[in-house]
Amino acid sequence: MGFEFSAGKWQRLRSLTDEQGRFKMLAIDQRGSLERALSRAGGGNREITTEDMARAKEAITKILAPYSTAVLTDPLVGYPYTIQRLPPRVGLLLAHEESGYQPASAGSKERLTELIEGWTAEKAQRAGADAVKLLVYYRPDMSSEMRKHQQDLVRRVGEECLEADMPFLLELVGYALKEPGENTPEYALKKPEIVIKSAEEFSRQEYHVDILKLEFPSELKWTREFAGGAFDGKAQEAVYDLKSVRERCRELNEASGTPWVILSAGVDIEEFLTQVSLATEAGASGFLCGRAIWKDAAPLYPNMEQMEGWLCDYGVYNFLRANASAHRAMPWFRHRRFGGGEGLGLAQKGERWHREYAKAR
Repeated sequence: MGFEFSAGKWQRLRSLTDEQGRFKMLAIDQRGSLERALSRAGGGNREITTEDMARAKEAITKILAPYSTAVLTDPLVGYPYTIQRLPPRVGLLLAHEESGYQPASAGSKERLTELIEGWTAEKAQRAGADAVKLLVYYRPDMSSEMRKHQQDLVRRVGEECLEADMPFLLELVGYALKEPGENTPEYALKKPEIVIKSAEEFSRQEYHVDILKLEFPSELKWTREFAGGAFDGKAQEAVYDLKSVRERCRELNEASGTPWVILSAGVDIEEFLTQVSLATEAGASGFLCGRAIWKDAAPLYPNMEQMEGWLCDYGVYNFLRANASAHRAMPWFRHRRFGGGEGLGLAQKGERWHREYAKAR
């Protein structure tokens, strides 16, 4: 196989998927972005407390977690206040990084990830987590010093997870560096390279990554087919077409030496559903999504009745559609890391074990 993979990791990974081995996971680990959304609710700019964050996270978890295979939350607010809302047989992932990022230096556009002080993979395991998630801001063309800092951070967490027999899910997020901004044609053209080369780098065995959480390797709103404002009503300049997007998805799948899932990056739900369909068509094993599914509930806070009503109606509907869009996802144990698409070796065993696991449930 070429990769270390313990029985403990295998068992915990099964807890994150459906009976077919597909990831349909809910993210509610947001901190800074959720705080800002709640602060703007009702057109105001109110101060948001830990209690506010806990109430919002609890409502989202309570209503949407039953439709997911696993829930990603943070260990500081999300876990202590919402763990009781996690349904039986729904897996748990805990974030490992501080919210946001630090600039590499004054005036620098390079972003550095910081770990939660005192938090370890072993503590996550004792808290009942089935996996550790680490978000890393990364550009393959960032300065060598800052690139090494981010790589060393991933390596450190990977070694922790290996020691604790915890699956390691790595989330990679790119950003504008030499481009004028993320919402520009220049960045749209650069993004496929950023996503694909980053996946290739962190698929190397030395990082001990088990699941990659990746951005969609293009910007659909900059494609000829969708540039007329199909998703947000704003016309954009087309810089590529859907055929080339499909090719980038296939390249990303080839670059990913371990199973991968797609993240939403807060796009609107219709765009995310299209992303999920294209990504799973290329070989993704599902999704780990937060804001695309539930973000429109945040402006209703602090009216909990309205917020929960929206989640019960539109939030559940969004989640069910995302699940349907992932129906073609590749079971994680059929990835070539475990024997390939022909069901050989560990993949064959995994398929049999999953059938037995489904019967037991």
